[in-house]
Amino acid sequence: MPVHRPGSPRPRRAFLAGALIAVCALVPITPASAAESPDATASATAGTTTTTPVTPTTPARGTARMGMGVAAHDGQDGLPTGTRAAQTEGVDVASYQGNVSWTTLWNSGVRWSYNKASEGTYYTNPYFSQQYTGAYGVGMIRGAYHFATPDTTSGATQANYFVDHGGGWSADGRTLPGTLDIEWNPYGDTCYGKSTSGMVSWIRDFLNQYKARTGRNAVIYTSTTWWSQCTGNYAGFSANPLWIARYASTAGTLPAGWSTYTMWQYTSSGPTVGDHDKFNGAPDRVQALAKG
Repeated sequence: MPVHRPGSPRPRRAFLAGALIAVCALVPITPASAAESPDATASATAGTTTTTPVTPTTPARGTARMGMGVAAHDGQDGLPTGTRAAQTEGVDVASYQGNVSWTTLWNSGVRWSYNKASEGTYYTNPYFSQQYTGAYGVGMIRGAYHFATPDTTSGATQANYFVDHGGGWSADGRTLPGTLDIEWNPYGDTCYGKSTSGMVSWIRDFLNQYKARTGRNAVIYTSTTWWSQCTGNYAGFSANPLWIARYASTAGTLPAGWSTYTMWQYTSSGPTVGDHDKFNGAPDRVQALAKG
């Protein structure tokens, strides 16, 4: 028969309790995760999975398009007033619109278009042929644009890349001069890490090389707010047609040096393709720009 010895288990219990305290002291206590904190988008409840807020990511190189940052930086405020007798409807497209229904656009009154050809020196639009020749095929006057990335290569280098990949010009009366799309940087610093003087020099480098290759002054697409911030509202490019970006009932104040705009991108939510534009003149003025 076992002999009960009063008091013998007590030292053992004390030893075990002390060991447990020591182990707990060694285990770090971590703070609650974002999903468990009161600031999380969703809180955990029995039987549900907790989600955390999604952080916006930088878009992939090559996905930039004309007007990509307009609504976010300048907002949207109405649509143009007036009739198409004074202004001619146009559109601008890029790869994200895919194969465009040009017949639908023509039947709706669109008479000119610009198609993204290139970006930097690393991207060409895989839908460019369908978009460029498709617009021509239904009777539109069309041109090409280049999305500038001044932080990657020089202006002259990008002008050459643009001309070599669809951005040239021909005197057929149906081809508009190429457009330099210079606007907010979707991949990083708004002004691409350049000072105002550095940006002006980059733009001049591009324009000079484009004219040397094609004989035409390239169109400049921009917004007044970006131009003011990143070029110091430089006034020296008035020989180049201005394509202003502003989603409102009027084109508003123009960048320094231009007293009028040639084209105006007025919305990104128009019919069929989203991006719609006005040419400042009747169709014969669009053709005059194409002829040079």
